[in-house]
Amino acid sequence: MVKGKKWILEKHFQGMPKRSDMKIVEFDLPTVPDGSFLVEAIYLSVDPYMRPYSARLPEGITMIGTQVAKVIETKNADFPVGTLVVCQGGWTTHSLCDKTNSGKIPPYPEGVPLSLALGTLGMPGMTAYYGLLEICAPKPGEVVVVSGAAGAVGSVVGQIAKIKGCKVIGFAGSDEKVAWLKELGFDEAFNYKTIKNLDATLKSVAPDGINCYFDNVGGEFACTVVANMAKHGRISCCGAISQYNDTAPPKLPSLFGTLVSNEIKMEGFIIFTHLQRWPEWTKQHIQWIKEGKLKYKEHVTEGFDNMFDAFVGLFSGANTGKAVVKV
Repeated sequence: MVKGKKWILEKHFQGMPKRSDMKIVEFDLPTVPDGSFLVEAIYLSVDPYMRPYSARLPEGITMIGTQVAKVIETKNADFPVGTLVVCQGGWTTHSLCDKTNSGKIPPYPEGVPLSLALGTLGMPGMTAYYGLLEICAPKPGEVVVVSGAAGAVGSVVGQIAKIKGCKVIGFAGSDEKVAWLKELGFDEAFNYKTIKNLDATLKSVAPDGINCYFDNVGGEFACTVVANMAKHGRISCCGAISQYNDTAPPKLPSLFGTLVSNEIKMEGFIIFTHLQRWPEWTKQHIQWIKEGKLKYKEHVTEGFDNMFDAFVGLFSGANTGKAVVKV
């Protein structure tokens, strides 16, 4: 009899996640009730948000996450066997799904990998689209700064900003990532680990101030960028990966005086509250890929048993582009 495997969150993470915080268990495949379908994972996503989100959930759960999967048994006529879906199954080889937590994957252009449904054509890509265009609303000629710019979200943000006619400045964590950002068309790109003075660097490349900031990292880096915002600047707060594994409260300068004096808009968002617009955004991203305006890179880890290593690698900068696990 076929058995499934899943990763269980044994203990909430304290500081950097440890392998002992999780374990792999086997389980019997469930019976499929009417209206549902059983899927088998093909690709699984690892994302930074899993770190803070899991802290809000009870210990003992299957680790949360999205996957690309194939229907292998069904009692839902709209999802026949062989249908490819994106579903919220978590870190598991097999999931019982229905239409409330799954969506069919639309046809992709030739050569575009199916795993991109977890990246540029999935949650990270939609996060970039909404956070930049809906919150920051950049205008042609404006200056856009992106932190975590070589990641799954940041790399898409920068390219969309270029499509919209902006000057784009990206920050990443290695010289190799900086080189890739320049290949993508970023006007300026820097290794934040090696620049001597972030404030001086920002003033040199954006002397009139920053109009839009897409923040993926939070912390001291974000405070320095905010201090360099132009009048009526806009900030999209997507993540704070630099602080996810901190065990002590951060000691940061106050931003509020700058926000008031420069009349800056600062807004956080959670992309899962905007799922109704997913098809619209996917269609636009597919069009940009066809036109050669939107490029992508994936960091693929082979093997379900290696999911934890792929996850932890997010916090050391191991990935360029989207990190996925191929089952």
